[in-house]
Amino acid sequence: MAQNTPKLPDDLITNPDAPRGVMARLRNYFLTGLIVAGPIAITFYLTWWFITWVDNMVRPFVPAAYRPETYLPWGIPGSGLIVAVFALTLLGFLTANLIGRQLVALGETILGHMPVVRAIYRGLKQVFETIFSSNGSGLRKVGLVEFPQPGMWSVVLISHAPNEQMSSSLPGEEEHVAVFLPCAPNPTTGFFFYVPKSRVIEIDISAEDAATLIMSAGVVQPGGDANRRAAALGEVMKAANAANATPASSPAKVE
Repeated sequence: MAQNTPKLPDDLITNPDAPRGVMARLRNYFLTGLIVAGPIAITFYLTWWFITWVDNMVRPFVPAAYRPETYLPWGIPGSGLIVAVFALTLLGFLTANLIGRQLVALGETILGHMPVVRAIYRGLKQVFETIFSSNGSGLRKVGLVEFPQPGMWSVVLISHAPNEQMSSSLPGEEEHVAVFLPCAPNPTTGFFFYVPKSRVIEIDISAEDAATLIMSAGVVQPGGDANRRAAALGEVMKAANAANATPASSPAKVE
């Protein structure tokens, strides 16, 4: 049976061009182990952090009689997450009914009369509807924009076109589109701006592949399989090892 386990490139283990020293071999072994264990450790850490965060948020709302730690000498991680998923599903079911829609409309009317809360609620509602809507298309298309100067192209996430009020304020008659330019290596920060639609080159990759491309600073290319991604990381480490192991050459003689 064929296995889908990513195969590390052989040059990470045995490379005839690599330095023969013991320290160089140990360094290659360490980097190989880092490639294998790093993504797994970070994935488990982020998953554990999310489950713990949800548990701490939900636990105060659960009566002590229904908490697992009341009857067990230890708590059950993820119990709060299960309660949160069940509560949100039940809330969505109730909201889909006529009475639920009326209660939501009443709540939105009350929030609409609060000066500061009204703006925060409306903005967050639009963001959540755009991101989690089943037919939403915001930030799901990827493109290239000439930024920060001519000849340099940056990967952007394409959002929706501006509304009529914003479009009338933009110069020119050409149609504009909103884009978000993530920063490397943290794609959650970046720049948001409007750009003429003709200056955006849409590319056929997913937003997840674009985020991976940005976080890896171009090392992990979209569309490649696990072996190719591992080989790309191996080439980077191979070049770094060669640069560190190459002795400084004497300056060339100028005639």
